[in-house]
Amino acid sequence: MTDTDEARSADGAAHATEQSRLRRLMRYIPLIAPVLLWAVPCWVLLHAGQHWPLPVALGGTAVFLIGLVAMPLAMMRGHGRRQQDWAAIVGDTLLGAAWVLFTWSVLLGVLLRLALTVASVGDGQSRARLVGWVVLGVSAALLAWGYAEARRVPRVRQVDVRLPRLGAGLDGTRVALITDTHYGPLDRARWSERVCAKVNTLEADLVCHTGDIADGTADRRRAQAAPLGTVRATRARVYVTGNHEYYSEAQGWVDLMDELGWEPLRNRHLLLERGGDTLVVAGVDDVTAESSGLAGHRAHLAGALNGADPDLPVLLLAHQPKFVDRAAAEGIDLQLSGHTHGGQIWPFHHLVRIDQPALAGLSRHGARTLLYTSRGTGFWGPPFRVFAPSEITLLVLRSPQPPSAQPL
Repeated sequence: MTDTDEARSADGAAHATEQSRLRRLMRYIPLIAPVLLWAVPCWVLLHAGQHWPLPVALGGTAVFLIGLVAMPLAMMRGHGRRQQDWAAIVGDTLLGAAWVLFTWSVLLGVLLRLALTVASVGDGQSRARLVGWVVLGVSAALLAWGYAEARRVPRVRQVDVRLPRLGAGLDGTRVALITDTHYGPLDRARWSERVCAKVNTLEADLVCHTGDIADGTADRRRAQAAPLGTVRATRARVYVTGNHEYYSEAQGWVDLMDELGWEPLRNRHLLLERGGDTLVVAGVDDVTAESSGLAGHRAHLAGALNGADPDLPVLLLAHQPKFVDRAAAEGIDLQLSGHTHGGQIWPFHHLVRIDQPALAGLSRHGARTLLYTSRGTGFWGPPFRVFAPSEITLLVLRSPQPPSAQPL
């Protein structure tokens, strides 16, 4: 063995050891995270120099301990094998409340207290109590606002997207995008009806759903998903699977969407023709599909484009933004994705960016490929959206040379 081979072997062993340590650490995160989420606010609000009367300190500590125990138990009961909706609602709500309290306890517990100290406002006890009241007030206001944002019908976000290869006959093509509806424990059948009615006002040529329809099986969430059958498009309604479908019998969702009149683009494409020009509309299964064990489910871009003219522009539906690396390698013109929820509850945004190349909006990848990442139409888990509003997106596709500029 050469010195170079020995060095590579040593480097590989060191890398493997580092990965092993990281995996061991990751196993403890589900145990550590809930403790931190509840312990930090408890300390900042009750035990950081406030000197509350003993009944207040003991009662408040008891509330945090109940939250620490109830949250994981309710989430396991709600999202585990039993899937009891009431437990999921309790656990998810406690998770969202704990996250917001933790975030603002850390931020205000440090920054506001520092500012008050520098400004010589009051003594240590009065400053500690003021910080506590501000943390409670800010958290309560954000949770109330975040709940209203999560439950409202999303605003329409219109984006013009110029595609250099788009033919003039397709200029102005209207593409409506909904994604991450996450029908779940909270019954949102009425919300679903209103979302679909709003989509219908957009008079779209193509309506797309890029996955994560629901949390639960198609049979269980059928009533909430049923309004999707009322969505109208002048050309087609198309759908691809998200990762949450693979937690809940994905084939059942594919079959239901087909039954509701949507065309599941499972590693295949269709052609959208207008004004003598053609757009390839392709879709792939979610990147988690292959590990689900379902026969025939996988993200297969080559299969999705099989038989398509390589000179035609391609609109690709792929649930997760990180699929864009494969899309860019194949010269896809535009990929539509969801999955990120725009972070959903700030500052979770920063954790999302570790896993995904884009958080929200339009971004360029490679020489040709554009990616539009929706913040999502619904919400997952905690019924809150903080600094990450939901959206229904209307993308208007633009050709470099619109029809009016064409010679007669």
